[in-house]
Amino acid sequence: MRTWMLCLMLLLPLGTMAAQNSPNNSTTPTYTDDGKLAFPATYREWIFLSSGVDMSYSPNAMPGHSMFDNVFVNPEAYKAFLETGTWPDKTMLVLEARGAATSGSINKAGHFQNSDVMGREVHVKDEARFPGKWAFFGFDDNPTAKMVPKEASCYSCHESHAAVDTTFVQFYPTLLDIAMQKGTLSAAYRKDEADSAAQAKKKK
Repeated sequence: MRTWMLCLMLLLPLGTMAAQNSPNNSTTPTYTDDGKLAFPATYREWIFLSSGVDMSYSPNAMPGHSMFDNVFVNPEAYKAFLETGTWPDKTMLVLEARGAATSGSINKAGHFQNSDVMGREVHVKDEARFPGKWAFFGFDDNPTAKMVPKEASCYSCHESHAAVDTTFVQFYPTLLDIAMQKGTLSAAYRKDEADSAAQAKKKK
């Protein structure tokens, strides 16, 4: 596999190689000549939206590990959301998964984030490039990544349950109130909330 990847890299155009070898400091989507997204190296200087701990959208969550999900968005998109309650073209949301630790230093209870980056994903809005306006890209330690195929479940899940413009604003507390004020919450999200409230009422 490593040999195959090396051969492929030797065949790539020089422009693509330069993009792969140089950190991408742009706050807007940058692509290689073969259509891969360059990972935004300075994303931790962007706007921090929220963290989740051991979240799962499936009842069959994987046991045996614990992690934080940190979400960042490019500053331009954040400012536009504050004004409109939705995301502009060229929005980039970065999901960073880090290991959750319990033992360390003086900590006696609860969780804190450690230095183990367990995965990174970028959700990009590029209306001219993607038929559905949005696309996902999964990164390991690579500087570039191919688009996650449209058949992947992440697309249908976001389309069916996201609060605003196929993004999970319901988990970003500083933005959810803005979306409510601007009237940009999706019908799918409002239905989920109504169903959840009805189920909670039945349990009482």
